[in-house]
Amino acid sequence: MHTKPADIIAQLQKDILPLQGLKFQANGNTVQMGLGVIESSFPNSTFPIGAVHEFLSASTEDIAATGGFIAGLLSTLMQKGGASVWISSSRTIFPPALKTFDIQPDKIIFIDLKKEKDILWVMEEALKCTGLAAVIGEISNINFTESRRLQLAVEQSAVTGFILRRSSRNLNTIACISRWKITSLPSELEDGMPGVGFPRWNIELLKIRNGKPGEWQLEWSAGKFHHISSPVAIPSMRKEFVKAVKPLQQQQKQKTG
Repeated sequence: MHTKPADIIAQLQKDILPLQGLKFQANGNTVQMGLGVIESSFPNSTFPIGAVHEFLSASTEDIAATGGFIAGLLSTLMQKGGASVWISSSRTIFPPALKTFDIQPDKIIFIDLKKEKDILWVMEEALKCTGLAAVIGEISNINFTESRRLQLAVEQSAVTGFILRRSSRNLNTIACISRWKITSLPSELEDGMPGVGFPRWNIELLKIRNGKPGEWQLEWSAGKFHHISSPVAIPSMRKEFVKAVKPLQQQQKQKTG
């Protein structure tokens, strides 16, 4: 029986997934994260679990925005009852605010450490615990070997890891499955209503192994992500950061190319 080229390519892509640290995805063990069209950018159109994701943050505002977006992801990952661990040297999360994302604060174990090497060690050990839903580590710098140790841990445990890199001076290549940049957007109020609106983010998927990078805008409301149909202008300060980072990314690509 003649096999179509498209079917052959699809099978090859599926066979490659375990070699790229996505064996749980290759086996059909997936979770629908509710990210809508963003999920079409992932391998097999599903968010990679049992993998480590990297998030870049250049300012305090970006760290807060990234923390909110990660909380939205945790909301789905923790639905089966597993707890999560959040490790940092300077905690930026306000635990009661997690209820905004349908997460009970007592389901997050916060660990505060002074040294980054200790954060990495605790993160690696936590990622080996199969009873956890996710592990988040806030650090500034990490090398390829350190990130590879984290990836090897999640490939055995199926726990999902998130590295939140704060004001990193070195955008080096690491073993994470993806690299994200999350920035906040102005919220939109209902007509005549006081206060602040729902959280909104500009989502940049800078790289994704065996997938397609892209950029989107999301809002969190009614307990899930919603795509913003009318694009919101990025504040000028964010634009300046984007302009500053792009040359660094191009230089890194040339070094690794």
